[in-house]
Amino acid sequence: MTTSLDRRLAAVLALPLALTLAGCADREGGPQEGTDVPASERPAEPTPEPATTPPTPAAPTPAASSGRPPLSATDLPTLRPPTGPPRHPTDQLKPNVLAGRISHGGGGPCYTLVTDDGQEHGLYGRDKGTWPAGTWVRVTVGPAPEGVECGPGRPLGLLRIERVA
Repeated sequence: MTTSLDRRLAAVLALPLALTLAGCADREGGPQEGTDVPASERPAEPTPEPATTPPTPAAPTPAASSGRPPLSATDLPTLRPPTGPPRHPTDQLKPNVLAGRISHGGGGPCYTLVTDDGQEHGLYGRDKGTWPAGTWVRVTVGPAPEGVECGPGRPLGLLRIERVA
């Protein structure tokens, strides 16, 4: 990596020197000083060439210093501002997680949960604590145990319950 960078730098710096030497070689091919050349055949006095500064190599970009090309030469795309509120819920909850209000609670093992969209769920879970009606909770549910009826709505087994402020 370093040797290729050194070689490029040497080539860039050697270019003005090579051009200068090429210009001198052309002048040396003409008549030498001190020889008799008629004035009509003598070339006009050379005009001084403007001083050229050797080109300075551009500072390497971070991607170039690692030897790899940059990932992209274009800017990253950006999202446009929203035109209005979302039409569907944007929270990606797992299908076995529900949130809502306990409408029929107590010490269990049966509870009734009403979600924000008005759906009722009959939850069955042993040793889940006392949850009074009106408490907002988030529950993790599973399949309902067979032969158990816990009120109106879709029967589900209660795996976990936690209060939501």
